[in-house]
Amino acid sequence: MRKWLKGTALFLVAVLAFSLTFGGVSAKENNEAAKKEYLIGFKTGIDSNAKKSVTTAGGSVLHEFQYMNVLHIELPEKAVAALKNNPNVEFIEHNAEVQTYAQTTPWGVTHINAHRAHSSGVTGSGVKVAILDTGIHASHPDLNVRGGASFISGESNPYIDSNGHGTHVAGTVAALNNTVGVLGVAYNAELYAVKVLSASGSGTLSGIAQGVEWSIANKMDVINMSLGGSSGSTALQRAVDNAYRNNIVVVAAAGNSGAQGNRNTIGYPARYSSVIAVGAVDSNNNRASFSSVGSELEVMAPGVSILSTVPGSSYASYNGTSMASPHVAGAAALLKAKYPNWSAAQIRNKLNSTTTYLGSSFYYGNGVINVERALQ
Repeated sequence: MRKWLKGTALFLVAVLAFSLTFGGVSAKENNEAAKKEYLIGFKTGIDSNAKKSVTTAGGSVLHEFQYMNVLHIELPEKAVAALKNNPNVEFIEHNAEVQTYAQTTPWGVTHINAHRAHSSGVTGSGVKVAILDTGIHASHPDLNVRGGASFISGESNPYIDSNGHGTHVAGTVAALNNTVGVLGVAYNAELYAVKVLSASGSGTLSGIAQGVEWSIANKMDVINMSLGGSSGSTALQRAVDNAYRNNIVVVAAAGNSGAQGNRNTIGYPARYSSVIAVGAVDSNNNRASFSSVGSELEVMAPGVSILSTVPGSSYASYNGTSMASPHVAGAAALLKAKYPNWSAAQIRNKLNSTTTYLGSSFYYGNGVINVERALQ
């Protein structure tokens, strides 16, 4: 113990000697550290007197702006008060740092507990999701589009989305985990842009059916159709039935016709038995007033104020069952990623059997999906 104390005393002496030897340098560094960067604005322009007021206060001019009476300066903190009293000084403010906006996790992702899947390493890797929509703005920095096709006459490029709807849907499914923008439900899933709706948001039964067949031919795992109409089609029904038989999970928006008494308001293709019909809830699990109802309604998902990607490398919040459907498509992708040998029917059944019950099946289907429970 005595030996340790002796060593400590010697160490303290050494430290003291070092401080004495380099005392002048330390004082200089402290003086430099006291200087901070500011932006100083002058009322009547910048002349030699304005600049002199800065140097007299112990500061230096780093930059003079061309189109405003402002200098970027470095100044001892203590001199700021004195400069503020200069009658020609309009303002002095810190040259504060700014940063890119951090990545946001939209409320829908956490509402269905997809973030629990992410934390366990399930992110949708290796799963192919076809977005049958208005195309996807493939140059968006938050999206990774792996392929696609167009079935719209006069709009041959599926990677241009002149409407924005498809890009928004794609972001909810798989916006990248890249520190900026938003986060998708299955952010490592592979996106495929299948343009079946035009820039005006309309399409034909033939075009949609062709998009479904393209998805079968290209071995997609999940199809999302945030689209629909009030009348059915034998051809479209056969197309989605074939997709389901080919082990593709087919998901579609239930529609935005709301409740009209006891009348079934669910659109097509969501009404078909091979398709998961998705309704919309808000953050309090209330059915959105616009969300269609009916006996074919299968599950609910977030569809109110959903923030996602839009063309122009931007983001926007939309409402609709179109926004709810990709939450379910993303959830299906997560299940497929964890259980790659599961059939489409198994994935569908799991999503349905693990929902959170909300009320009457006519209005809420089996309830809101719960990814964490489905993955267990």
